[in-house]
Amino acid sequence: MSAEQSSGGLTEYIVHHLTHNTAEVAGYTFHVDSWVIALALGLLACFLLWTQARKATAGVPSKPQAFVEMVVEFVDSQVKDTFHGDRRFIAPLALTIFVWVAFMNAMDLLPLDLPGRLVAWVAGEEVAHHTYLRVVPTADINTTFGMSITVFLLIIFYSIKAKGGWGFTKELFTAPFHAHNPIARLVLAPANLFLNVVEYLSKPVSLGMRLFGNMYAGELLFMLIAGLFASWITFLPGVIFNSVWAIFHILIILLQAFIFMVLTVVYLAMAHEHH
Repeated sequence: MSAEQSSGGLTEYIVHHLTHNTAEVAGYTFHVDSWVIALALGLLACFLLWTQARKATAGVPSKPQAFVEMVVEFVDSQVKDTFHGDRRFIAPLALTIFVWVAFMNAMDLLPLDLPGRLVAWVAGEEVAHHTYLRVVPTADINTTFGMSITVFLLIIFYSIKAKGGWGFTKELFTAPFHAHNPIARLVLAPANLFLNVVEYLSKPVSLGMRLFGNMYAGELLFMLIAGLFASWITFLPGVIFNSVWAIFHILIILLQAFIFMVLTVVYLAMAHEHH
């Protein structure tokens, strides 16, 4: 195989694996795979936590119960250190985010060609060639921005809840530059509004882009390794490289879930505090 043919085959391989399973909904492209897999993983996470909560005992816990308790206590301690208001909603929200994002990120550890092989086994190679499926929802910017926009709406809600509608609006025009003189306040109002709008909008953008960028890069690297070591001659080096990257990627999976959770709690804590 020539270098040009090899490059073309690798490009086709990567493009195929980066193509979403889509559907047209109200004139817009809808990523069916991201939505279905994210929903299924969210329900699975809730079911697993619920089953362990039902089986919880006061005596010596089982290994799954001990693991769940460790995760819950870890998340609760993070929330307790950061959010100083009523945590009855924030703590479950943080736990949901951490577990859900970790589950979605962990889909990146599945063998890259496993979905295609399953489709080929059930329906044949031709159907598999024209079937697209991306199994990592957080490698889709629509998923991460959907989550970050929800966090943004919660930030606005907690800001208004803590400061009131008038207090929130007043702060947009009077902070961070304060002035006692009415004329000076009027002059500084546009600059304050601009800075506050930039600050508020930067939170969901950075939150969504950080998670998407890390997971997309990890997914792409798995594809490059799989494509470059696709022949029988290079099969063993490919397995070694993929295994090493997968072990390192476990840290990224958990770290990104932790960062998304912590930043969400920090942003909500900042919104909840009175200026």
